[in-house]
Amino acid sequence: MLADIKAVAFDIDGTLYPSLSLYWRLVPYIIRHFRFYLHYNKVRKIMHRTAPLPDFYEYQARLLASELGCSSKRARAMIKLIAYDGLKKYFSKIKSFKNVLETFKTLHEKGYKIALLSDFPPEQKNEIWGVIPYCDLILGTEKIGALKPSKYPFGIMAMALDLKPEQILYVGNSIKFDVLGANNAGMKSALIVSPFKKIFSKKIKVADISFSNYRQFLNIVIQS
Repeated sequence: MLADIKAVAFDIDGTLYPSLSLYWRLVPYIIRHFRFYLHYNKVRKIMHRTAPLPDFYEYQARLLASELGCSSKRARAMIKLIAYDGLKKYFSKIKSFKNVLETFKTLHEKGYKIALLSDFPPEQKNEIWGVIPYCDLILGTEKIGALKPSKYPFGIMAMALDLKPEQILYVGNSIKFDVLGANNAGMKSALIVSPFKKIFSKKIKVADISFSNYRQFLNIVIQS
């Protein structure tokens, strides 16, 4: 099933690190910026359904400006300050899932191309837990013009890797955005789930593979 895979691409948030590690640290921050996030989350839901845009950031700012009753320039500055730059310091305190770095290093040594494709700016995560040297490509969907699950950013990634979509395995933690987005773009998909969910839930049929730790994931890919 994975014999033809020549590249492995990863989501970042909730895929390379546990989401809860970030969420509990952000509680005071979210409370402090509650009004912003109340409206910003509404805007992001719309952006996830929006077709590719020539200027993603401007359209996002206009939507938020309408919600907040301010200028788009002001809304754009708030997004940068609160949603992008304001979160950087929190990622420096978060550890990746166990064996993430080992997984990237081994895939690189085995000759796979490696990519990151994230809905939020990859540079927001600072050094991304040391995986950057092993990556052939790092993309943010916002700069491309469309968020997942649009197949557009997946297609751009495939073109940049100079591979056919079916030669790429995309790894994420969301069925709706990562798995279905990759599947619709013609890629193979892998879903990371908690060990508890892995044991007690039914087989996840929409993803080509599911796993609960990166040692397990690496064994599946290498042995395919």
